[in-house]
Amino acid sequence: MPLYDCMLLLKPNITKEVVMDLVARVGKHVYQRNGVLTDMKSFGKVQLGYGIKKLDGRYYQAQLMQMTMMTPPSFKSELSYLNKEDRLLRWLLVKHRSTKFGTDLFGDDDSLRELRGFRRNLFDDDNIEEDDDDEDDDDDSEGDGH
Repeated sequence: MPLYDCMLLLKPNITKEVVMDLVARVGKHVYQRNGVLTDMKSFGKVQLGYGIKKLDGRYYQAQLMQMTMMTPPSFKSELSYLNKEDRLLRWLLVKHRSTKFGTDLFGDDDSLRELRGFRRNLFDDDNIEEDDDDEDDDDDSEGDGH
């Protein structure tokens, strides 16, 4: 199951109990789909870059929540019920990328062998030609030829 971040931008004047009720509803929906809530963060009140217009006015502040969850890919289409939620200003579901670092990029043994061979060739001192002696000889011969 992929990892998702669900960002919730809530109206600034709602109480913590109401916020927790909404978060609990989303969490329950995740568990019903055999998902797992892995992390939850509250960023408190944040200033918005522009006003968000709703039926009861324009909002320049909001409460920001982040819920990290592992759910099936079909879950994103099931969150449309959040559009009808009057306590929410905006919501966004973002899928985490499955990035690989280091030697995890090379899955098979052939790639690892090729990488090791490249490293050996890169740092092998026997392949480096020393041209310092040749340059000194050229300088000496030019000086003697007056």
